[in-house]
Amino acid sequence: METIYINDRPIGPKHRPFIIAELSGNHNQSLERALLMVEKAAESGVDAIKLQTYTAETMTLNVDQSDFVIQDEQSIWKDRSLYQLYEEAHTPWEWHEAIFNKCKEHGVITFSSPFDSSAVDFLETLGAPCYKVASFECTDLPLIRKIAETGKPMIISTGMATASEIDEAVKTAEEAGCQNLILLKCTSTYPATPENSNLSTIPHMQQLFGYQVGLSDHTLGVGVPVASVALGATVIEKHFTLARADGGVDAEFSLEPNEFKTLVEETKRAWQSIGKIQYGPISEEKNSKQLRRSVYITKDLKAGEVLNQNNIRIIRPGYGLPPKYFKTLIGKRVNQDVRCGTPTSWNLIG
Repeated sequence: METIYINDRPIGPKHRPFIIAELSGNHNQSLERALLMVEKAAESGVDAIKLQTYTAETMTLNVDQSDFVIQDEQSIWKDRSLYQLYEEAHTPWEWHEAIFNKCKEHGVITFSSPFDSSAVDFLETLGAPCYKVASFECTDLPLIRKIAETGKPMIISTGMATASEIDEAVKTAEEAGCQNLILLKCTSTYPATPENSNLSTIPHMQQLFGYQVGLSDHTLGVGVPVASVALGATVIEKHFTLARADGGVDAEFSLEPNEFKTLVEETKRAWQSIGKIQYGPISEEKNSKQLRRSVYITKDLKAGEVLNQNNIRIIRPGYGLPPKYFKTLIGKRVNQDVRCGTPTSWNLIG
């Protein structure tokens, strides 16, 4: 898989995971809080901060019919109307420029998930370096086509999407000119559970579509994203909040700054640990040979004496012959005087 660049940041298997902090609606409709979130996310070491660009009007209708009210008994947003939820959660478009500038000031990449064509046009005026397609928009092929036509890198989240739906999204992006595409495995429950994360899909998706695959994660903690890196994930996206206790539409499944710092550190360690196929000692392990066992002479011997169980033993360190030769050595004669504590070698036998 080819390396993809967003601004100057390379993304791919040869590079540490690209970590995205999703601000979503956890700014609680405060620009001051949103800008502070940028600062704290940057301090935690993230590569990018992602917004969501929509309004309640571009997302749904302001009606009270049951279709427009969340019915899921397990949802943290149960009984809320879609319009009210998006009205609370949206990031005002007039804030975007200030947030983009704040990210630039802190050396963090900024981009967004547009939810309709007008949002794409707006983000283009801000110089967005790439775009994210949210899981629920994975089947919005006109939106994917619109984004692809910008020529910018695209990240598509695939929560709920079937293999055929992902294939349609990928082909639509390719046909519209997208040359840099990353797919994200995602479980579209809020929060999600490790049991429903199905990370084995990541390498399969890589093979199936031939693109880099990352993880958009809604589980609590960092265990799932760390595991995803071991399976080849090159991008990790998690929701970010200053403090879950402060509330917010996504606070319940968002990480706080110190947790995001742990996420950055541990996913990097997971990536570093993958390495290559390796058997036998590496150079850094040479000193550890002392902690192996081997066969040693345990009594002073004269030339011609016979080795037996009373004058050789399997002990540490590991500078003598390996333990598998212990029985072979029994009955052999030493060809020289040997002191107690001498490691056995074939040069002593004769």
